[in-house]
Amino acid sequence: MKWIKKDLQQFIQAKEFVDTAIVPLLPFQLSNDASLEKDAFQSEALSVFLRELEKELTGRVMLAPNYHYVKTADKESELDRIGKWIDDVQAQPFRHVFFITSDSGWKKNEQALPGTMIWLPVTGGESDQGTMQTVIREHVQEVSELIRSYWKDDSKS
Repeated sequence: MKWIKKDLQQFIQAKEFVDTAIVPLLPFQLSNDASLEKDAFQSEALSVFLRELEKELTGRVMLAPNYHYVKTADKESELDRIGKWIDDVQAQPFRHVFFITSDSGWKKNEQALPGTMIWLPVTGGESDQGTMQTVIREHVQEVSELIRSYWKDDSKS
């Protein structure tokens, strides 16, 4: 389910089945001309990936709105703001929270995130559309399997 009216109406009716929230972490920075295109490409690629992932896991996941932050901001200072987001998210029956980003800067603060971080290395931007779709599809399959492994662990307990 996505953060759109139609899906949220369904969520309200079936929230006992939707136990996983996915929060996209997206950097934003206009002040560095040298990285604008690369940053925009990473954001676009991540958005395509997230749409495909949500389709793959429909019925069990809620794709939260994008969490935007200034790329040069101190990640530790962002943790407080993220914590407030997740406090609100966990007021619903979400058992799992996954943060998905292409910003490797989060790796140093991964343990402090109130959920599981998935880092997707997005590079390039010069590839053809077919190659890009193939790579995204492979990532979707791998991340879907990872998320499902958390669900399987739930059923064992």
